[in-house]
Amino acid sequence: MTSRLFATAFSLVLISSHASAHHGWSWAEADQVNLEGTVQDIYIGPPHPTLKVATSDGVWTVELGNPNQTQRSGFVEGAAKKGDRIIARGNRSQDKAEKRMKAVQITVGEKRFDIYPDRIKAQ
Repeated sequence: MTSRLFATAFSLVLISSHASAHHGWSWAEADQVNLEGTVQDIYIGPPHPTLKVATSDGVWTVELGNPNQTQRSGFVEGAAKKGDRIIARGNRSQDKAEKRMKAVQITVGEKRFDIYPDRIKAQ
């Protein structure tokens, strides 16, 4: 019984630490940058829709908001497709070796999607 209780508690700690590391903005830099490139892949679904974007320095993972928030911005399935040129504005990972950013805004052609309107900083 004690070992089962310990195993359950340990599992909950692991799950909660993974969730807190994944969610939020603590992993991202405070400054915002623009990332320009070509969409290679699009995933619209939980926990966060993501784009794979090919740039001059490699392929980046661009995380959007949760599915409902992303949809409210107007960025829904079909808003972008493979091969589209985009500009993603957001906060890149503090780990410079990691090509990852949390987007606050996505621009596809002339259409702009404000994923996190309250977080967009003037350029």
